[in-house]
Amino acid sequence: MTDGFSLTDNPWLRLPSATGEPAQERSLRTALLEAHEFGDLVVEIPTQKPAVFRQVLLPVILAALGRPADEREWMNWHSAGQWSQPQRLKLEAYLDAHRPLFDLFDPVQPFGQVAGLTTVKGEMKTAGLIIATEATGNNVPLFASRTEGDAISLTPAQAAHWLLHTQCWDTAAIKTGAVGDPRAKAGKTTGNPTGPLGQMGITLLAGRTLFETLLLNIPVGAPPTSTDLPQWKRRDPNDPRPAGTPQWQTRSPEGLLDLWTWQSRRIRLFPEVTGEGLRVTGVLVAAGDRMPHTPETDPHTMWRVEPAGGRNTAKDKDGTAMPRRPLRLQPGKAVWRGLDALLAPERQSREAGHKTSGFATSKVLDQAGSLITELGEDYPLRVELSGIAYGNQSAVIDDVMFDALPLPLAALDTDSDVRSALLEVAEQAEQLATAVNHLSADLRRALGTEPIPWDKGQRPGELILHALDQLVRRLMAGLREVADLERIEAGQLAWEQLAWRRSGEIADRLLQAVPVGAFTGRSSSQGDGKPERTHRLPLAEASFLKRRAEILHRANAFRSSSTHPDDN
Repeated sequence: MTDGFSLTDNPWLRLPSATGEPAQERSLRTALLEAHEFGDLVVEIPTQKPAVFRQVLLPVILAALGRPADEREWMNWHSAGQWSQPQRLKLEAYLDAHRPLFDLFDPVQPFGQVAGLTTVKGEMKTAGLIIATEATGNNVPLFASRTEGDAISLTPAQAAHWLLHTQCWDTAAIKTGAVGDPRAKAGKTTGNPTGPLGQMGITLLAGRTLFETLLLNIPVGAPPTSTDLPQWKRRDPNDPRPAGTPQWQTRSPEGLLDLWTWQSRRIRLFPEVTGEGLRVTGVLVAAGDRMPHTPETDPHTMWRVEPAGGRNTAKDKDGTAMPRRPLRLQPGKAVWRGLDALLAPERQSREAGHKTSGFATSKVLDQAGSLITELGEDYPLRVELSGIAYGNQSAVIDDVMFDALPLPLAALDTDSDVRSALLEVAEQAEQLATAVNHLSADLRRALGTEPIPWDKGQRPGELILHALDQLVRRLMAGLREVADLERIEAGQLAWEQLAWRRSGEIADRLLQAVPVGAFTGRSSSQGDGKPERTHRLPLAEASFLKRRAEILHRANAFRSSSTHPDDN
């Protein structure tokens, strides 16, 4: 018999103070009631944060307080800077009433698990099975420091985080067949999709305190319906959508509470008392509920709007066409390179053409954009995007992705100069990368070799994007406090001058690495009876310099008017 671990009252959430003191573990009760006193949640890997927010923090607030009916009420909550006394009393009452349901090791209703879950042979796996960064089965991270055979034990706080993470991001494919699952065959269940967050890129907004962060991630709207319940209220086997039994369903969520606390797996943690205290040493992960598609009510994902009748239009399990599908993050690609999607407000989304896709940003980011006047254009909003890239039929984790941007609120106004400036800067960076790739291709042709294929190897344009990354982020942070066009133009000129220098440095490296033979060059046929084209180093360099001057037109104009232009 082991002691319980109450998520309500035992410390497990690492939170620093809002004034910068080091993070300490806090209970759910303290984290929520005193949210105004804390800074950002500290987690082991970035994808744990949306799991904790969506599986616990946000649904408890929504279940206890409802949500602001409209943007005016949302602003009233926000302007107070902390929960009002009536709100605190409601939160405390809810946590007290449901405290038994938040016990991680309760023998009858363990939080987020199925009591007594077992296999025919009574097997269990090492606790490393729920750790995304550990080597288990087919999932072998490139730089894993331990093997599947190593004994792993988790503190209750660690186990709670990885339990929530598994419900959100678990890999797909075969899962252990549990006793009581009528669809299990030969001790396994096949066809399991990834956890629901694994099928999208998650957008979380962060404010100055945990209180502000929580509110920024709650969309306004009607209170939950009577059928929209969090998983801890659906433990009865007689419930039409039970979360506490081995049986699972394919269905759509009833609402935000159901969606946020979705149980994509049936899990059981095996705790034991060790010399170090209570630890989780084993785990069983079986099939859980399946969602046909991500509902458009999900507030934390950006969307691709498909052309009507287009070949790529997504369809759900029964073949119904889905006009939208969640955008997924791309490994190695900075989020600012996708600003056209991030800054596409829901109320004025870029519509899909006959053959081209459009975009719509997340509901919470769109909501923040509608509150620019109330929050102020200089509000220090941070946008955090996270995702997981899977490989080998989504049965392994290839990469955990995370990026954070200091986004100016004014950029969410479709008519603002800040928005236009940021979109132009992102486009200029991409064009510079293309210009450098063309330079590389021309130099290789001058030597009689083929250009680097776009989908193989690392092309030099990636070096440009890496070199410009911090410059773009610095500009975004600076534009938070800029309102007038003159200062925006000055910021863009400064950006272009730095981009001019960085792109020149990378181009020079390519030019200096080329053998003497490139000056003589080579001629190649263009086909269709066209004359041969000559590729030589001087022509390649001249073409790049001309293209750079066109892309960075402000810097070029400034150089032309200067008596001492930069050498590059």
